[in-house]
Amino acid sequence: MEQDRIEREVEIAAPPERVWEIITQAEHVGKWFGDSAEVDLRPGGTIVFRWEKHGTQYATIEKIDEPRSFSYRWKPGVTNEKPGNDDSTLVEFTLTPHEGQTRLRVVETGFSRLSLNESKRAEQFESNTEGWAIQMRDLQEYVEGLAA
Repeated sequence: MEQDRIEREVEIAAPPERVWEIITQAEHVGKWFGDSAEVDLRPGGTIVFRWEKHGTQYATIEKIDEPRSFSYRWKPGVTNEKPGNDDSTLVEFTLTPHEGQTRLRVVETGFSRLSLNESKRAEQFESNTEGWAIQMRDLQEYVEGLAA
């Protein structure tokens, strides 16, 4: 059975408005997700993630509901190429206030739509599964470090 959905959730000791800034503003995104970032924060806007080791990755913003949810499409593992609707995954962030903190959930879906062979899709799924675990931890540490 093909795996098509990654879900990760973390509790962050900060209000949703603060976490929203961290996941949508370029100066913050470039500190917890990649080496630098550009963000054109509007539906249809482009996000550019840059990693010294991995190159440049593009994403297209799908939806914005500040400070509750944010989503974009990208082609995981493919650098220097903008995503199309039929050959990309959808990354959705949901922010929920919870006991004075924020519950942040990320869901990435659509691996079955990627134009890769089955083993490459499985490899990308595993890579992103591990990657989101690391990124969510890095995000939590970054946000809570700013508050300290």
